[in-house]
Amino acid sequence: MKKILFIAIAVAATFTCFAQKDALNKPNKDASVKLLYSCPMHPDVTSDKPGKCTKCGMDLGLSKKEQMKTAVTNQYACPMHADVVSSKAGKCPKCGSALVASKKEQMKMETMKMFTCPMHPDQASDKAGKCPKCGMKMAKAKS
Repeated sequence: MKKILFIAIAVAATFTCFAQKDALNKPNKDASVKLLYSCPMHPDVTSDKPGKCTKCGMDLGLSKKEQMKTAVTNQYACPMHADVVSSKAGKCPKCGSALVASKKEQMKMETMKMFTCPMHPDQASDKAGKCPKCGMKMAKAKS
């Protein structure tokens, strides 16, 4: 009886070890960031890439959730005037100080190592290159 109990415990432990090892080797599908697109007329129609609505044929746009995340992330503010906020880098209309990126935007730039055009801050890229508007060399974005 003791031998049967011992064998059962050994078999269960072996299966548990292999199951955990297998789970550790599988890639985490949730690790990549995916945007969610939805139809403006049919919010229940969603896709992970742009396309057409299967019900009405309209173009799928960023879902409301994605639009809110983008709005929160792309924030620049004046260090002197908290009420001056912009979605683009630039200067404060009240004092002329350079607008500072929000903490989220700074983290995004650091993570993505973004490059921007000195003349066109709205032009950004994750790698060095030339500005598509004026051809200037893209510089590493400042926090």
